[in-house]
Amino acid sequence: MERNFRNRFGEIDLIGYDGEYLVFFEVKYRNSDGSGSGEDAVNAKKRHNICKVSDYYRVLNGIGEFTPMRYDVIAIKGNQIHWIKNAFAYC
Repeated sequence: MERNFRNRFGEIDLIGYDGEYLVFFEVKYRNSDGSGSGEDAVNAKKRHNICKVSDYYRVLNGIGEFTPMRYDVIAIKGNQIHWIKNAFAYC
């Protein structure tokens, strides 16, 4: 539905549906383990900002509070993709 959706609080890389769930995706790419894993890069501050941006997106698009939603992380290392569904709860 959206790619690189942003406002003053931050950015959400991808927004789309997986079945009935509205999903907010954070995508992290790592060339190697030298700078840590992609999953580890989604720290508490990043999660909080993603939640703020998702709130704005939902209000802007008239998406009700009862719409099932999820926060997923897509961690890419080299050519391996690890999709972590429900990586964190709304904060």
